Amino acid sequence: QGQFVESGGGLVQPGGSLRLSCAASGFTFAFSTGGLSWVRQAPGKGLEWVSSINIDTGTTAYSGSVKGRFTISRDNAKNTLYLEMNDLKPEDTAMYACALDRTGTSRGKGTLVTVSS
Repeated sequence: QGQFVESGGGLVQPGGSLRLSCAASGFTFAFSTGGLSWVRQAPGKGLEWVSSINIDTGTTAYSGSVKGRFTISRDNAKNTLYLEMNDLKPEDTAMYACALDRTGTSRGKGTLVTVSS
């Protein structure tokens, strides 16, 4: 089972960009055929799926709220997952974590993204 450490969060103005990273341990990307996901949880709200990627094929999927603004990617050599976030909105404010699946299984502690002017 994997373990994840997220980084790259911070305070950004509306319309700004951030790039989140997720360092994975406990399994090797290069030998995996499964998927990884980013999930988020806004203050006082439930867990929300953001995006997923198949580690082997690179096939991606996005929730409707971030499609066209966020890009998920992975670097198999570095065993790292990324989330490039552009045109950020106040409603994107949340704790972001990477996980084994869309429901947030085995997710890390997360990195906080705050979008505010």
